[in-house]
Amino acid sequence: MTQNILLIEDDNRLAAMVRDYLGESDFTVTIAATGEQGLSLQQQQQFDAVLLDLMLPDLDGLEVCRTLRARDRVPIMMLTAKGEPLDRIVGLELGADDYLPKPFEPRELLARLRAILRRGRDDDPSGVLRFGTLEVDPSAMEARIEGRVCALTAHQFKLLEIFASRAGRVLSRDTIMNVLKGENLSAFDRSIDVHVSRIRAEIEDDPNRPRRLITVRGAGYVFARSQD
Repeated sequence: MTQNILLIEDDNRLAAMVRDYLGESDFTVTIAATGEQGLSLQQQQQFDAVLLDLMLPDLDGLEVCRTLRARDRVPIMMLTAKGEPLDRIVGLELGADDYLPKPFEPRELLARLRAILRRGRDDDPSGVLRFGTLEVDPSAMEARIEGRVCALTAHQFKLLEIFASRAGRVLSRDTIMNVLKGENLSAFDRSIDVHVSRIRAEIEDDPNRPRRLITVRGAGYVFARSQD
């Protein structure tokens, strides 16, 4: 399965090398040359990991790392020519998952990237996402409220999983469709809004006044982190 990587790096030659090398291992790499561009892309698209240069032309890479981590649990690897222990410690304290000084061997980058992606999948051994009395269980493809299994189709559960795994993040309809690439999109052709209504009928106490899956007018939807 292709995994999507965001590379925030202003060195064009290095960025192209990383993109081409990782592309040979079934990664799709999107390049941002500035911190602002990287943060904007991360809000618009879903990435499996972020490779982040510390020395950027606009924003401090550490500040970019702090902002990314505040938004998402996406794995972050710092790439930088500054290899002093203090820089490494600060980056890790801000939420980076790993730190690779430049220059580096592409094979080491690939090995470390795969390692942080594995760690991200293994953070919750059960894989169950819990929000008060609501449980979203990807392995069983079930949503449960106080142990009761919600009556959702496979397509509705997939949508719920997308929302729940990105709790607290506003998702536009375009972002949702982008995440669904590779799925049977014909099942979602009518309207995401229709499917959201059916999900709400199962997971909300009052579907007309939702407190779990909330509409953000003009932007999309957000799944609330705290619900009960």
